[in-house]
Amino acid sequence: MEPNKNKLLCLYEKLVDIGTEEGNSWLGHIYNLRGFIQYKVGSTEDAQSFFNKAAEAFSQTRNADDGPWLVVNYGNLAWLHHHLGDQAESEAYLSKVDALMKKYPPPSQDELHAETYAEKAWTLMKFSTDKELVTDYFQRAIRMQPDMVEWNTSHVLALSNASKYYDKELAADILEKMRVAKELDPENVYLAVFYLQHRAKKGEDVKDEARELAEKVLRNPVSSYSGMKAIIRVYREYVSIDEAIDLAEEALKRHPDERYLKRCAALCYNWKIVFFYNKHLNQSMKDRAISLQEEVISLYPHSSLLKKVALANILAKSYRDMVKAEQMYQDLLGQDLEPADKQLLYNYYGKYLNYDRHDTNESIQFHMKAAAIPEQSYYRENSIEALEKIKKKGRNPMCGEIERFLENLQEP
Repeated sequence: MEPNKNKLLCLYEKLVDIGTEEGNSWLGHIYNLRGFIQYKVGSTEDAQSFFNKAAEAFSQTRNADDGPWLVVNYGNLAWLHHHLGDQAESEAYLSKVDALMKKYPPPSQDELHAETYAEKAWTLMKFSTDKELVTDYFQRAIRMQPDMVEWNTSHVLALSNASKYYDKELAADILEKMRVAKELDPENVYLAVFYLQHRAKKGEDVKDEARELAEKVLRNPVSSYSGMKAIIRVYREYVSIDEAIDLAEEALKRHPDERYLKRCAALCYNWKIVFFYNKHLNQSMKDRAISLQEEVISLYPHSSLLKKVALANILAKSYRDMVKAEQMYQDLLGQDLEPADKQLLYNYYGKYLNYDRHDTNESIQFHMKAAAIPEQSYYRENSIEALEKIKKKGRNPMCGEIERFLENLQEP
């Protein structure tokens, strides 16, 4: 299915946060994907610029002027020029693809180059919910070129991300693969933080290691691949939420204009106020949380839904701002949203109705709405769990309705 414009722009915002620091092994792939998105949203000049940057990045990271890693890139340029009506230039790039295929033939007629499988896997990690296909492509690439450390690392992270919403503990075999990947890629702080997080879930005391890793994250170039978001999650769960806030503020102090770090700091304040709430929180902290969240919403205009929900939830924790919180939710509920976004919104509104408005029956209705959308996600599973808990207690007059609803619920 063709992704809509807003979904493409949301993805583009994520790609920008990865950064373009030299030495990033996925830089060529990042530029290729950014070029594709720019074309799809109508910016053809930027598309060509990014495809050209991708070719340069591949040459630098591979230390060679050509190779099978350029097959996708030249194919993209051929596709772009064809759609621009420049058939001669399109055919020139197709000729380059043919020349590469002859010079570097794939292992067999039924297989692609390892580099093509790796790029497909990395792109699908960003675009698709088909985690099995992502894993399959990475495994094919790694089988052909087992010495490509970054492919193995990304494969393990993809396995971890695919399981994190559905498994309470990472499966033992994935955890072992993560341990091996960390040994092969010892300088990858992002991977190290993920591995630490899953060890902590198994009951290990990771406080000291978390603080050591946090120092490395602070020294890393600012990027969504730096490990900052992952390490503040470890701090929240296994160190302390206040230290998570201090860490995010220290990062912002060092890089005050980085929007990604503002997003991380806003996330910490959101956790503190929404999940660790007590009525004695000082007003300055609430004000800081609100101002940061408002700024982040303006900095991420195309992927602001969850950030607006977070702001509404922060406002809901203050009696004086409850009317604003409700109005924000009503504005969001009135928008024409994609099914997955509706599911997210219904789930959060259901929780808000229960915990902040103490309206259990209306909360149940919105959890049912979230669960009824046939889209597999954390939010659907969370709403189903909420409904099952109410049914199990057996005290709500809607228990019979909940039971019938769950029995007739269709799997996505």
